[in-house]
Amino acid sequence: MTATTRDAAATARTDPATSPADEAAEALRALGVDLPAPGELTVRTPITGERLLTLAADDAASADAAVQRAAVAFRQWRTVPAPVRAAVVRRLAELLVAHKTDLAALVTLEAGKIRAEALGEVQEMIDVCEFAVGLSRQLYGRTMPSERPGHRLMETWHPLGVVGVISAFNFPVAVWSWNTAIALVCGDTVVWKPSETTPLTALACHTLVRRAAVEVGADPEVHQLIRGDAGIGERLVDDERVALLSATGSVRMGRAVAPRVAARFGRCLLELGGNNGAIVTPSADLDLAVRAIVFAAAGTAGQRCTSLRRLIVHAEVADRLVERLAEAYRGLRVGDPRADGVLVGPLIDGKAYAGMRSALERARADGGELVCGGERVEGSGELFTAPDAFYVRPAVVRMPEQTEVVREETFAPILYVLTYRDFEQALDLHNAVPQGLSSAVFTRDQREAERFLAADGSDCGIANVNIGTSGAEIGGAFGGEKQTGGGRESGSDAWKAYMRRATNTINYSTALPLAQGVEFG
Repeated sequence: MTATTRDAAATARTDPATSPADEAAEALRALGVDLPAPGELTVRTPITGERLLTLAADDAASADAAVQRAAVAFRQWRTVPAPVRAAVVRRLAELLVAHKTDLAALVTLEAGKIRAEALGEVQEMIDVCEFAVGLSRQLYGRTMPSERPGHRLMETWHPLGVVGVISAFNFPVAVWSWNTAIALVCGDTVVWKPSETTPLTALACHTLVRRAAVEVGADPEVHQLIRGDAGIGERLVDDERVALLSATGSVRMGRAVAPRVAARFGRCLLELGGNNGAIVTPSADLDLAVRAIVFAAAGTAGQRCTSLRRLIVHAEVADRLVERLAEAYRGLRVGDPRADGVLVGPLIDGKAYAGMRSALERARADGGELVCGGERVEGSGELFTAPDAFYVRPAVVRMPEQTEVVREETFAPILYVLTYRDFEQALDLHNAVPQGLSSAVFTRDQREAERFLAADGSDCGIANVNIGTSGAEIGGAFGGEKQTGGGRESGSDAWKAYMRRATNTINYSTALPLAQGVEFG
């Protein structure tokens, strides 16, 4: 199931005019980033495995100093009216529009995303900035009737403090923007610790947001960037000056982070694992389902938190659907994500490849049947002979039951196919995993659609009908339940996580009645 094959026709490789390192340096210059001095943090591209740059990493002292700068800046930033704070975010959106191609190029080089997905990620940043600007005039509180005459009861929302953001490699800029755009209009300051795999995109975004602040007359110290390994991120976890820690990553990371933040009575916003499932019913439009499934399962080489990993198909249509999926998978072009026509880029590193191989071997041991894919792609060119570049064919595996390996999230393009006979059985299979991020059902039966969305239907934070599990819009709150962490970012009322609530009672009478009719003296 994991044998190496040669597939030069799948590459669609177009040699770029410049090396990845030169391309990265060119993009950084176009974004106005001063190339940093060399250091101990080596940045590599998954496209070829070669080094792009080396950067200096923060130590404990410099990380603590960054948090202190953010804490000091917060004291004044919280007093700026929210619509005025929004000017920074509005200007950031304008800069992102101007530099969309440059920033997307860095995303491709560092994360290995194909160009279309990288451009889409930057567009998502622009969208959330626009949302946050509008939100700055809608940080609504409530007025409630008081039981006491001559009194008014209301709620007000206030800036929370320093927001620490720990982001993952697979969405190196979008998730940061979800947090930062909202936090800034809410009156918070931000300290960002990006993945050590993608520090160049972080450096570019840091440069743009601070430039936006300067250009509108705001304090650039409202945003801080720290670089390094997990140990540097732990500085944010344990620092009492960090009021809210927003962390994106694995369930294992969340298990370590949440108790430590809780121990100091801080707030956590966790976006963790997703082992996302989709149910395909007998009435489903299979043309639509195939397109949605392939993008959700194979897009970003299966390295999205919302990637489709489990397909639960009615026995009547399972053979037909699997056959069509296999045909579509065999036509996917795997190769250099910078090249036109390529739909699947590389895995982030050798560890991800080893995880995929291990999962496929375990699936085979559990009685799984490999339908297609799963092999490392090689060719005669420079790209596929690079030892530190890991290109794979997305895999489809039919499973006799939902075994332990299916219940786990493997961050690679593996789609497990299970069958069912009864819709209640399908729901049980769908919900019988510890993760609860995204889900979907493909059906033309309104009862099945409504049942899936009901309180006893999908137990995920995102539940879709006739659309895949990935590709969420910023207007809705993003996040999940169970081991996904329960956090919500981006749209709807996710802004409330970045603010503190105060209940206010105003007595405009000359009397002093007590609540609940209490008499005191």
